[in-house]
Amino acid sequence: MAEHIGGRVRIWRRRRRLSQSTVAGLAGISQGYLSQIENGLRAVESRSTLVALARALDVAVADLLGQTSDPTDPVRVRASEAVAGIRVALVALEVGDIAPPTRGPDEMAAAVEHAMRLRQQSDYLSLAPLLPGLLHDAAGYPGTDALTRIAYEASVTLRNLGYRDLSWPAAKISIAASRELGDPAWMGAADFVYTLSLPMEAAAAAKRVGEQSLVELQRTAADPRARQMLGQVHLSAALASSVGRDIRTAEAHLQEAEREAATLGDPDGTGFNLSFFGPTNIRLWKMTLYSELGEFEQALELARGLSVDGIPIANRRQAFHMTLGRALAHSGRADKLALVSLAQAERAAPASFRLNPLTRDIVSAMITRAKRKAVAEDLAAMASRLGISPA
Repeated sequence: MAEHIGGRVRIWRRRRRLSQSTVAGLAGISQGYLSQIENGLRAVESRSTLVALARALDVAVADLLGQTSDPTDPVRVRASEAVAGIRVALVALEVGDIAPPTRGPDEMAAAVEHAMRLRQQSDYLSLAPLLPGLLHDAAGYPGTDALTRIAYEASVTLRNLGYRDLSWPAAKISIAASRELGDPAWMGAADFVYTLSLPMEAAAAAKRVGEQSLVELQRTAADPRARQMLGQVHLSAALASSVGRDIRTAEAHLQEAEREAATLGDPDGTGFNLSFFGPTNIRLWKMTLYSELGEFEQALELARGLSVDGIPIANRRQAFHMTLGRALAHSGRADKLALVSLAQAERAAPASFRLNPLTRDIVSAMITRAKRKAVAEDLAAMASRLGISPA
């Protein structure tokens, strides 16, 4: 199997008997950029480009990402073993196969909090094996926030372990449970995780869900928790709009999120449901959005002077270092600095870093560029951890 996205693009292009110029034209990129992608010299630098290439080739994004289980990788094996039980639990909930819970109310409440703490640490490999039993028990406590929250944890965990196809149904369960609960803040949280769980090709659907959620959340803006979710949904709608190349709408959602953040300020701690919504999180999201739009210099400018060491949520720290590494690697002239940032991203959340196909693509491109000279020992070590041969 090709180790980078470009290799898979080339395989599918040849299967479709299409020229580089035809695919580049259909995807809205230059033939030169496509050639560099196929040869592994450049990573696919945005979700929108990935979606455009998939459409040009008439394949799913997953076909280009190559998200398969490697039986020799212990991290992937652990993830796969845990996800098998989550899949069964999700099906049972979908068909209404609900039995009495095995945990009492206090134990259940403590287990929900423990699950959230594991997510705070991005320790998805420890959280995943707990989720089948937690989903089963949470369904036995109607009228509480247990199922909304555990299904939310399941959706986030599955997405970060590379199982987006299961992340989506878990998010739907969270949405249904949040509606039954009737708490606007949790309804907003469920909508937020749902928009992030949808396939990249479904950016238009994600944007619509987000905009519908915003209407509901604006009715309850007096609740600070709901306002945090209002801001978060604006951010997810901005991302969906940028993936769909609707720049004007993306900017409008970002401006609304900035207004909410300016009035709320940074949270004293993690924020509602670990959202960490506030001006600092806006800055992190803006870095992601600028990188998505190919504005890497603006992303680097936002990173200057920003320290994330004190952020109490691992995936926010990882997002900063990943986006910074991605921006630095863009030109191919700052790969050493990019590697430092990627190493920090790996330390913040090792499993999700290792299982992220876009991470693999960045490192693979750096390896290919380095072959003109010599692959540095630390780059070779990271490639090895990601299952990429530096040879």
